[in-house]
This record gives sequence, structure tokens and C-alpha cells, in this order.
Amino acid sequence: MNIGSYSVENKVVSWLIVIILVAGGFYGFDRMGKLEDPNFTIKQAKIITLYPGATAQEVQDEVTYHIEEALQLMGQLKRIKMSISRPGMSDLTIEFKDEYKADDFPNIYDELRRKMQDMRDKLPPGVQGPRIVDDFGDVYGVYLSLTGDGYTYRDLKDTADDLKKQLVLVPGVKKIVIGGDQREVVYLEISRTRLGELGISLQQIGGILQSQNVVADAGKVRVGTNYVRIHPTGEFQSVQAIGDVLIGSNPLVFLKDIATIRRAYEEVPTKLIYFNGKPALTMGVSFRSGENVVAVGDALEKRFRQLANTIPVGMDLQVIYNQPAEVQKSVSGFITSVAQAIAIVIAVLLIFMGIRTGIIIGAVLLITVAGTLFIMSLYGIELQRVSLGALVIALGMLVDNAIVVAEGMLVRIQAGMNATKAAEETVGKTMWPLLGGTIIGILAFSAIGLSTDNTGEFASSLFYVILISLLLSWITAVSTTPLFCAAFLKPDPNADPDANPYDQGFFKTFRGILKAVIRVRLVAVAGVVGLFLVAGFGFGYIKNAFFPNANTPMFFVDVWEPEGTDIRETRKDTLEIAEFLRQQEGVRTTVSLVGGGDARFALTYEPKESSPAYAQIIVLTETLEQISRVWPAVQEHMRSNYPHLDPIIKAFRIGPGRDGKIEARFSGPDPTVLRSLAERAKAIMRADPEAIEINDDWRQPVALVRPMFNERVARQLGVTRQNVAGALKAAYEGNDVGVYRDGIRMLPIKLRPPADERADVANIQDIRVWSPALQASIPIAQVVTSFETAFENTVVRGRNRIQTIIAACNPTGELATPLFNRLRPQIEAMELPPGYELSWGGEYEDSTNAQGSLARVLPAGFLLMILTSILLFGKVRQPLIIWLTVPLAIIGITAGLLGADGAFDFMSLLGALSLIGLLIKNAIVLIEEIDQQIDAGKEHLTAILDSTVSRLRPVVMAATTTILGLIPLLQDVFFVNMSITIMAGLGFATFLTLLFVPVLYSLFFRVPYREDA
Repeated sequence: MNIGSYSVENKVVSWLIVIILVAGGFYGFDRMGKLEDPNFTIKQAKIITLYPGATAQEVQDEVTYHIEEALQLMGQLKRIKMSISRPGMSDLTIEFKDEYKADDFPNIYDELRRKMQDMRDKLPPGVQGPRIVDDFGDVYGVYLSLTGDGYTYRDLKDTADDLKKQLVLVPGVKKIVIGGDQREVVYLEISRTRLGELGISLQQIGGILQSQNVVADAGKVRVGTNYVRIHPTGEFQSVQAIGDVLIGSNPLVFLKDIATIRRAYEEVPTKLIYFNGKPALTMGVSFRSGENVVAVGDALEKRFRQLANTIPVGMDLQVIYNQPAEVQKSVSGFITSVAQAIAIVIAVLLIFMGIRTGIIIGAVLLITVAGTLFIMSLYGIELQRVSLGALVIALGMLVDNAIVVAEGMLVRIQAGMNATKAAEETVGKTMWPLLGGTIIGILAFSAIGLSTDNTGEFASSLFYVILISLLLSWITAVSTTPLFCAAFLKPDPNADPDANPYDQGFFKTFRGILKAVIRVRLVAVAGVVGLFLVAGFGFGYIKNAFFPNANTPMFFVDVWEPEGTDIRETRKDTLEIAEFLRQQEGVRTTVSLVGGGDARFALTYEPKESSPAYAQIIVLTETLEQISRVWPAVQEHMRSNYPHLDPIIKAFRIGPGRDGKIEARFSGPDPTVLRSLAERAKAIMRADPEAIEINDDWRQPVALVRPMFNERVARQLGVTRQNVAGALKAAYEGNDVGVYRDGIRMLPIKLRPPADERADVANIQDIRVWSPALQASIPIAQVVTSFETAFENTVVRGRNRIQTIIAACNPTGELATPLFNRLRPQIEAMELPPGYELSWGGEYEDSTNAQGSLARVLPAGFLLMILTSILLFGKVRQPLIIWLTVPLAIIGITAGLLGADGAFDFMSLLGALSLIGLLIKNAIVLIEEIDQQIDAGKEHLTAILDSTVSRLRPVVMAATTTILGLIPLLQDVFFVNMSITIMAGLGFATFLTLLFVPVLYSLFFRVPYREDA
């Protein structure tokens, strides 16, 4: 049975479907997850291994090498993205193959741990780890700071722990992490001279302390019918009690007699956090997958209000980043955009289709949108930036099918035809062409749905929303639209049933124009081909980009001190720069992360690895526009007042990206040659006035003191190289000689000399080392012939098991492509020694990978589109006409992007794909109409003219609603270039459909021109 006539005759069933879709839309919108950005799986893991005392090269050779060798045995491994070997630490970041999804990773991480465990026997003694970090991709969408004037870090940590215990119980909360906590230690400061006088070694003191404060099991004894546990005293009940330890019996010497004992925070911290210049801890709250973060955010806010009285007076809990609020704002903004787009679409329909027809199509549009939300909720597709944008993009396409059906029924009903008969005839005639066009429109987006890389996964919801909404639009067009038309459209009692509704007004004018164009068809084809060639040339002048920056009023200042800088010096400079930033108009807050990154508070934010020479300032402004004033001010301030820094200022990104938009990677075996190549590349970058933030990721070599060990003398004195190393460490940093247990905290007991003995490196030869042969401490100069100064690489990086250095820079403007195109031939002209390679990273690689991933799946999508068009017609010439018009869409795209000064970015590429679907869909329906009229016996040229005129209103309406419906997205930085691409391209595609397709049809079928047609 015909779907259209069934819908008209069975109103109860038809209205029931409408009610289900509308009610389901409200239900789905309320229940579906809401996010700021789409979820995508960060298919990475970190492997961190400690090797105390080893140089960066020793770490590379003895630890990193073996870990990389074991990793190569994993079939799931895509690449070793980066290996970093620093003195005492190996840090590897690995990526897994794109085809693996989130559900696969628990098993992948288990296998990774087994591989690391199996490899442990290859690592040298003293190695700690490897430790697998598989959760650094977690997003902590609520990011808070806790400060308190007059409070210690321990006070802040106790309060943060209390809040954590309460907040983790809020439904929807997955995990809470605390950052910036400072480790407490117990310092025992003993003069080296005093120890020498007493004849006591550091090893003796360490052994006594370790045995004194361990938990020892003394067993149980039976007393009557019970067992009583035995627990001897002697444990340290306080830090002061450590001084009562007896370390010498002849004479009696207590530790407090020779040592200064104090509890303090670690003198050289590993990481420090400041909120608006005040010491702070941070709290990151992550949400469970699929949760409505807005609802969880409301629950968290309610719990915060309940816990407000538990926070001590003077402590301040401030929001750094609030994803639920951003999501609420984003969703509200997009809902406004959707509402505006719907209003625009309905207004256009009312103006050009009449009030009744406009209301019918507008109602069908609302039902389709509601049904789309319902199905999205059933399949777990969240409302976020991409899916909401897809709804706006789809709006114009959603009315296309309904317009065709409504147009057909309107003409027939006004001519006096029965509604059921009109529905049967209209739907029967257009159903399959509309379905074919809809499927092709969907397939145009299939590349993004089938793409497996991170970029494709990030934007994949675009395809699924288009898939659901377009299929649903076809269903409602052939079912709901006839129902509404039958109910609300009435026949015109004065209408002439034999009159041609298209032989009047603009329809008649357009028919004359089309006839004139067909008359000079060869000239028309030549003109379009000429425009195509000009557009192809002009396309080369369009700016290229990858992903735009976010519209969140936030940016980052990365502070890089010279490698080897004390973290306290890094802190000093960072706090001064942060203070300058807060003095700028519009800056609300600054968060200074000294020594490394913190929690990943947004999916696209990637914390840096730890380094005492690194700090990051997160700057929040009142509005997005103020960033453009603050950014150059701080740039100039650092250039003038901190010339020793290598700062990088970067925006808050949407989608994937890197700190260096332009990266030249040099790979090879010799670190010296690699450094030389990187320096030459950086010199080329510096020569370009538009290149800034020039750096390399190996950083500067760092000075090294190398005591030359006299093995012959040392053996006679019983001193080993390890003894010398231990004495040197104890003399400057101090040695851990035990643990003081304080409730939930374990405080290391660190033994070191007083400040005056460890302040000057010139005293290094006076350091004393214990000689077992003499049973006394001796100056280290007796077992060291000299102290040499050298330079070493403290950062050795590799990629896919090959040592790799990256020379990077950024452009002064927003777009990297013009600068990259100037630098690339110069750097590629460098002569590389045998065994060394150059490859390009940065935005070029990200864009190439994303487009390459699309390119791998595009042929399948295009093949399906071609097959669909051929199967639809069962012929070759008609699909050939359609596909010859597809490349011509570049004319409108080029004109639009050049005219609007837009960039052809990744989202523009998706817009171009959607444009192909729209163009093909309209052409299919037009050519199908021409074929049907010819098959009905109409003369060929007359059939071409009549069919095109009958399609004029649906095509123009569909194009107009799509173009005008995209206007709200022009304000969104993420979708602006895509919108321009579709709007300009579709404008010209409409011209192609209505004028050029009929011209090609007349040429391919050799239709003679006739004046009387």
C-alpha cells in the first residue's frame, strides 16, 4: 500500500506516531547526556620508570630501550609517540591503533602491564617501576582551587580531603583528584665535621632510625582463655621523639645532641600551584561516562552549599573551570541558534509557500527535530558542540523532502483532486527519488562517520545526527506531511483543473530564462567551465587551517626557563608574570602551575610533563574579545623583561592541536648531529619575521660536575663508587634514612648537613665519606683525583625507537600555512647526513592525518553514492550528468571563503561533503521528474522545461531555508567556515541544479532546440 494514502486514511496510527515522536523528543532532551565537547577516546598511555642517579643517556640506553623493545611486541600499538629520557627518569607516551574503541582498552592496558612485568628482569638494579598511567585521559570538568591566608599546606590538604570524601558520593561523580599538595619531610641536619669527630657514619644513623620506627609483629600470648597481643614501645610518637634515639653508647650520644630536627615542607618542591598569586591546592572532579554533566553540576553545587560551613573561615574555594556551566551556556546558546534557525526556516516557508503550507512544513520540521532528539537519547548520543551544530546544519535539509511532497499535494488539491488520491499520486511519484537523494545526502557525511582517527571520532556525531535526522525527515515527509496536507489544505473552488499552475508569474519568467540558456547551451557550458577553472585557481589563495580556537575566554602562557633552572627561580618569574597579567584590564584570574601541568580539565587540554624549568599560567578573562589586548601586552612584557625565557602563548583549542603549529622533526643516531640540524632549522625560522616562539624540545645542555674516581686508592680504603655517590648526595640533597609515620601520612626522614655546609659547591672536596678500612670518615678528595665540569643532555627524546629532536615555531598571526609554505622548502633544502631523516609534525601532520583518514574512507562513500544513483535510474547517462556537476560546487565555495576571508579548515571540508549530498539530491529529483514526463509521452525539450519549472520552488525553498538557517552558526568559531562553505556553495549549487543540469541533459540526450517548446 502507498505510504501517503495509508497515512491519510489511517489517521489514528499516523497521529500516534506524531505523538510518540514529539513526546519522545521532550523526554530525550531531558534525559540525554549534555557535554561541552564530544567524547573521544584518548588512545594513549604513559609509562614512567625511575632510575635514580642515572644520566639521561644511561636512562635511554638501560631503561627506555628495553621498554620500547617490549612495547613493539604489542599488536595493538600504533606508535611510540614520544620517549623522554631525563636524569633518573624515563617517560614514554604511546598511542594505540585507531580501530580500538573505549571498551577495548581495559584489556589492552592489562596486556601492557603484563608486557612490562615480563620485561623487568632486563632492567638494571635500582630501577623503580615501570608504572603504567592509563587514566591521564580522564577529564576533570569541575576544576577548583582552595586557598587560605595563614593556613599551611597541611591545613589545605586536610580540608580538601574532607571535601573529597563528601563530593565523591554525589551521583554521577567518578573521581576526584587533588593537585599541588606539598610533601612534608623530617629534616635531620648534622654537621659533617661533628660526625667525623664522633667517628659515626651516616649509614649507622640510617640503620638505627630505620630499625627504630618500623612496625614489628611481636606476636600474641595466651592468658587464661584469651590471646593477648604484644606490642613493644619505641615507635616515634612525635618528631621531637626522634631526637631521643641513642646513636652512641660510649659515650652516650643522643641524636638531638648532634642534630637539628625539624618538620617542614620539602625544600625543593616538585610542583607548586598558585591561584591569583596565593599558594593553592586544586581539586578536579570527573564525571561518569554518559552522564548529563549539567545535572551532575547542579548536584555538586547543591552539595557545595551544604558543605560551606565545614570549610574553615579564611579558606576560599574558587572555580577555575566549570564544565557544567559551560555546557549549560553552550547548550542554551545552541538551542537559541536552533530556535532561530527554525524560526528563519518557517518564516521563509510562510512567505514563499503560503501560510497553510508553511505551517504544515514547519510542523513537520519540529516533529522531525523532536524525533531526532528522541532517537539520539536512545542511542546515547549526547548534546554537545558537534551534535547540536549538526542539528542546525540539517535543518534546511530536513524540510527538503517535506517541501517536495507538500508542493505536489498543494498543486493537486488546489486543482480539485481528492486528498487521498493526491497523497497516493504525490508520494508514489516522489518517494523513491527522495529516498535515493536522502541516502546520498547521508553518504556524503559517511567519511566522518567511518573515520577512525581522533579527529574523526571527535566529529563523528555529526554523521550520526545527520543519518538519524535525514532518514526521519524522509519518513515524516511521506507519512506525516500527507496527513497534515489532507487535514489543512483545501481545494480552490475557483481553480481550473486544466490550468497550468506554473504558467504564471516568476515560473513563466524562469521558464523563458531556462529556454534561452538551453538555446546557447554550448556557450553556457563554456562559461561554467571557465568559472570552474578560475575557481580552481582562486582556491589556492584560500587560507588553510585545521581546527579553530575555542570561544571560552581563556588562554595559556607557558613559561620555559633555561634547562636546569631551580624550580624556585621558575616560581619567582612565573608569579611576577602572573601579577602583571592580573593588572591588565579584563583579566579575572590567573592560575600558576609551576613544575608541570595539572588535571586535564577539558578534553582538548593536555598537561605537560613535569620539569622544574617549566610553568604554565592559565589566564581567564571576562570576555573573549579582551584576550586580543592582553595577549600582545604580556608577550611584549616578557620579551622586554625576561629575555632569558622561551615563552609560548596559546589559545584554548577546540579539537586536536599542538603547542608548535610548525614542527620540523629530525631523527637519527647521534645527539650532537641532531642538535646541529635543529639549530640550522631554528636559524631558518628566526630569519622569517613572522615566526615566533622558536624552540626545540631537547632544550639546552646543562652543566655537570664529574668527580674523577680514583679506584686504586679507594679500594685500599674500602670505599666504593656507590659510597662516594651516597656521600655527595647526602652533602647537598640529603639521604632518606627512615620514615616517620603520622596517621595517614608517611614522612621521609632526610639526613643532611646544615645550610652553611651545603650552600657552596666549592666545598665539594671537603665532603667526607666513610672508610670501612680506617673505621673513620675521610675527605672525598682522597678518593677523587679531580672534579671536572662538563655539559650533558638532560632531555633525550625519541619517536618510534629513534632519537628525534623537534624544532618548532608559531606564526605571528592565526594561520600557520603561509609561514609553513615559506619555511618548508628552505628546511627541506638542508643536506642531511646519511642515516638522518626529516619529517613534518605540527598542524601540517594533524591536518594530513585527519584528511588522510577521511581519504581512506571517502572512496567507499563515493562508490556507494555512485551506485545508489545508478541503481535509482537503472541507466548511466543520468548519473553521469549529476556527477559532472559535483566538482563545479568549488565555484561557490571559493567565492564564499575568499569573499568572507574564511579558511578552509577541517569543518569546511565536512561542509563541502554535505554540499555534494545536497547538490546530488536536488539533481536526482529533477532528472527523475524529467524522465517521468518523457516516459509519459511529453516532448523532450518541453519535458525538460516543465520539469525544471515544477522543481523551481522546492529547490529554491530548500536552498533558501538551508542558507538562512545557517546564519546563527556564523557567530560560532567552530562552525563559521563550514557555514560559509555550505551557504556560498549551496547558492551556486542551486544555479547548477536549475540551469546547468537541464543544459547537460539536453546535450547528453541531443535534445533539439524548439521555439514552440
